[in-house]
Amino acid sequence: MKKLFPILFSFLLFSSLFYTQQANAQAPNKMNYQAIIRNAAGILVKNSSVGIKISVIQGSSNGSTIYSETHSTTTNINGLANIEIGGGIPVVGTLSSIAWANGPYFLKTETDPLGGTNYLITGTDQLLSVP
Repeated sequence: MKKLFPILFSFLLFSSLFYTQQANAQAPNKMNYQAIIRNAAGILVKNSSVGIKISVIQGSSNGSTIYSETHSTTTNINGLANIEIGGGIPVVGTLSSIAWANGPYFLKTETDPLGGTNYLITGTDQLLSVP
């Protein structure tokens, strides 16, 4: 009996610490996104302001938009634009309210290589899990 009490106490202490860490773990509700920006002629847009609209679409590539946001960023010398999805100006919904288990989900990107909101270049790809 004298040995059982310390073992039981240690088990309960470890279990409560593990549960507390799991309960406090939260996703940052942001995703990194990078893209090489080219204009309609296929020429790199270097060191320039670009407008980007990101939308999360549910069901199919033509499904319902459940989240959308806009970004204004600057490309680097190689035409690379970096943004954080979830860190833009919200247009529709909130990223934290997406029920990811109810997929499939698709990411639609729209780009204005002139820096505004006249989005001329679009693309849609399915969001897949990462191992």
